Amino acid sequence: MAHEKNHDYHILNPSLWPLIGAASGFVMLFGAVMWMHAVTPFVFFAGLAGVLYTMFGWWSETIAENQAGDHTPVVLIGLRYGFILFIMSEVMFFSAWFWSFFKHALYPMDPGGMSPAVDGVWPPAGIETFDPWHLPLINTLILLCSGCAATWAHHALVHEDNRKDVANGLIIAVLLGMVFTVFQAYEYSHAAFGFSGNIYGANFYMATGFHGFHVIVGTIFLFICYLRVRAGHFTADSHIGFEAAAWYWHFVDVVWLFLFAAVYVWGG
Repeated sequence: MAHEKNHDYHILNPSLWPLIGAASGFVMLFGAVMWMHAVTPFVFFAGLAGVLYTMFGWWSETIAENQAGDHTPVVLIGLRYGFILFIMSEVMFFSAWFWSFFKHALYPMDPGGMSPAVDGVWPPAGIETFDPWHLPLINTLILLCSGCAATWAHHALVHEDNRKDVANGLIIAVLLGMVFTVFQAYEYSHAAFGFSGNIYGANFYMATGFHGFHVIVGTIFLFICYLRVRAGHFTADSHIGFEAAAWYWHFVDVVWLFLFAAVYVWGG
């Protein structure tokens, strides 16, 4: 047959999703600049809606391809490599915030911002930092328990084919991720320092805030996997979506451990 498939690759059909996603991302960025200049927030939210629509539609097609059997072993290798590269880019992203934090902690500036190390103190004078052994420690344990629940779900799928335990492990991981986010918001509301006006606050909120955003994304990622398990998706041999979610969640765990040790314990 002339049109019979005789290879293990998946040849994608032409798609508008890259174009729609790029245009929506540009509108969102342009709208963010307008919002920062007090023009209007609506352009930003219009772009954000387009980005979310692109994500939903594009990933829905990817799930449909998986269910249709298009994700052959060769395709799965490419998807895994792609996600590993994505996580590596995330490592570089957080490395920038750690670099900034350690730079200012090891070479603090004086109040005038002119003389490093000699006249500066860290944390800056007047900054009351968090006690790491109260809420930050509780949040650390919550996130680690969430990672354990995700690992339990993965083990139940790959080694036991116990879909009930898979669903239970995922929903526990999701709920613990939501609790972490609530506690983080509570911590922010009781902070004795703000984002602007001091380098400690700027570094603290950028590092922990972006981590919090990744927790929210990872929680949604795991919840989608939970819905897919309930819908009968995933097998012991084909569960790339679940595998990517677990990798992402463990990455979020590791970043938080570094944040807890560096920012809360050492840097405080």
